[in-house]
Amino acid sequence: MTLELPEAVRTVISEHAHDGSPEEVVGVLAGHHGDPSIVEQAYPATNASETPETRYEIAPSEVIELLDRIDDTGYGLVGFYHSHPHGPAQPSETDERQAAWVGYSYVIVSLAGRDVDFGSWRWRGDSFERESIRII
Repeated sequence: MTLELPEAVRTVISEHAHDGSPEEVVGVLAGHHGDPSIVEQAYPATNASETPETRYEIAPSEVIELLDRIDDTGYGLVGFYHSHPHGPAQPSETDERQAAWVGYSYVIVSLAGRDVDFGSWRWRGDSFERESIRII
């Protein structure tokens, strides 16, 4: 499985992560869902978690608003992204407990190293499966 991510969208996500640090940031990815999934647009969201330093959450009303905006563009949902300001670009145990969108991508951006690191994972209903990211 592959996620195609335009450099411009990668930059938007990276800047969102830096601007929100030390809190986790979150957003929605729109484009063409499949294999490969092709991201066309990132929609930053507000982190509604009570503990944004270590968790992320999008308020249900904002999820509906963002999905409506995506639908209006003619794109579909590809998945979600969030940051790990101090951790690796891989799902945490909390990420696994909270994942709900089976078959969709979860992009994680880590700010823990010298460089921004991106990882992408598809939720399979009981676990994450790593997918490759191709920057286009």
